[in-house]
Amino acid sequence: MNGEREAATIVVFSGELDRALAAFNIATTAASMGMEVTMFFTFWGLNVVRKDGGGGGEKVWLQRMLGLLNRGGLRRLPLSRLHMLGGGKVAMKALMRRFRMPSLEEMIPLAKELGVRFIACTTSMALTGLGEKDFIPEVDAFAGAATYVGQASRSAINLFI
Repeated sequence: MNGEREAATIVVFSGELDRALAAFNIATTAASMGMEVTMFFTFWGLNVVRKDGGGGGEKVWLQRMLGLLNRGGLRRLPLSRLHMLGGGKVAMKALMRRFRMPSLEEMIPLAKELGVRFIACTTSMALTGLGEKDFIPEVDAFAGAATYVGQASRSAINLFI
């Protein structure tokens, strides 16, 4: 890459806890190996970097309905499988503590410390009625697909999670 650091780009599309953990595990590993890492949060993946209960401002009625059904925030992320009305999530978190696997609440600041860049998708934000103030301060930028494509085009690793 002509003297530039290798890059990795991860699209976080899923708003499910286990998939978000996988995305952050890969992102922090790549960053710790010296790679430039960008995580692009879109659609349900916005919930991973959304403040708990963040709801936006002016909305049309469909956005309000979606907001009621999709509350967002780390504490509300379900498991992709075996969620069992939250019981599976409780069990997963207990196993994570027992085996000293960091939680998302721990992985987000670790990723930032390692230089991982967080971008929230503005197109998905518009559809869901979310604004910049609805996101955690670790989000570096708000941009559309062209920004992702530009970054991905020079990345050695491109993942969609």
